[in-house]
Amino acid sequence: MESQKTDIKSVIQEKTQEKRDEKYNQYVKENTPKKSWFINLCKAYLIGGLICVLGQLFTNLYMMIGLEKETASLYTTLSLIFLSILFTGFNLYQKLANFAGAGTLVPITGFANSVAAPAIEFKEEGQVFGIGCKIFTIAGPVILFGVFCSWILGVLYWLGKYIF
Repeated sequence: MESQKTDIKSVIQEKTQEKRDEKYNQYVKENTPKKSWFINLCKAYLIGGLICVLGQLFTNLYMMIGLEKETASLYTTLSLIFLSILFTGFNLYQKLANFAGAGTLVPITGFANSVAAPAIEFKEEGQVFGIGCKIFTIAGPVILFGVFCSWILGVLYWLGKYIF
């Protein structure tokens, strides 16, 4: 008798939970803003392209003042990292990312933002437990899987030399 009561209670709880889940899903569906994928694509392309154009402008500027192409490219990289961190510090990079989406993930600026943002966010917790522990929260997995994938590709390349 007691097990029947328990079974009935659990069935009622499951049905109540299902109804609650359905209402929640319907609420989310109604209140989630509808965005056009084409407009998002255009924004990402435009902003990502502008970041790349800015990089090319830096390279041309550095070459105009007399640096060799390789040195100008290094200074361009440093300039883009600096601007990304500066924009992150003033909370402008996040606003740009909200507008452009994936367009701000141009490799060097997006990576610099992913390192700087957690460091800024957790600076109140101190140098070691705040900045030191949290700085690679976002970028750490990128570094890990980048190194791992390059190792796998290196092994495949090495094996390919012996097979072909």
